[in-house]
Amino acid sequence: PALLIPAALLGCGENSNQLEEGTTPPLITAAETGDLATLKQLLQQQPADVYDSCQWTPLMKASLNGHTAAAEQLLASRASVDLGDKGGYTALMLAASNNHAPLIRLLLQNGAEINHQEQTQGWTALIWAAKRGHSDTVGVLLEMGADKTIRDHKGITAQEWALKNDHADIALALKDN
Repeated sequence: PALLIPAALLGCGENSNQLEEGTTPPLITAAETGDLATLKQLLQQQPADVYDSCQWTPLMKASLNGHTAAAEQLLASRASVDLGDKGGYTALMLAASNNHAPLIRLLLQNGAEINHQEQTQGWTALIWAAKRGHSDTVGVLLEMGADKTIRDHKGITAQEWALKNDHADIALALKDN
C-alpha cells in the first residue's frame, strides 16, 4: 500500500522536503531512504534534529517509511522523539498512520507521547491507526496505554472511526469493557 502523507502536510508545497529551493537536507534524505551508512556518517557531523520546509525531521521521515534501524540510529544520536511538524504531526503519528508497529513500540519505549493530538483534525496515533484499519498498530498502542476515549475535533473516537470505516475487529478491540 502507498504511504499515507496527511493531507494537511501536502499544503507545504511541491518542494515540501526542502529548506530552500533546490536543497534537501542530506540527513533527511538518508533517513527517508533508510541509508544507514550515510546516516551514521552524517550524524557524526551534525545534530539529529534538522528540519525541512514543513518542519519534518529525519526521525519523522524514517517513521513514515518504516525504517526502524534508521530510527534507532537517530534516537541513539539524541533525536527528539516528539517534535511536531507544521500540523502537529509527530514521528509516532506518521508511523501509526502507515502501520509500522515495531517502530511504534521503539518510539514509545523512547518516550514518545502516546496520546498527542495533531492540530488539524485532533487525531491521535490510535485514531489514525483505527481509521486506517491497522490492527497490529492498534494492538501495540493499546498495550502501551493509549487512551481510547480521546475524541478528535469533530467529537469522534478511535472506535467510532473504526466502525465508520468498516473495521469491525478494531472497533471490537476498542470497545469499553
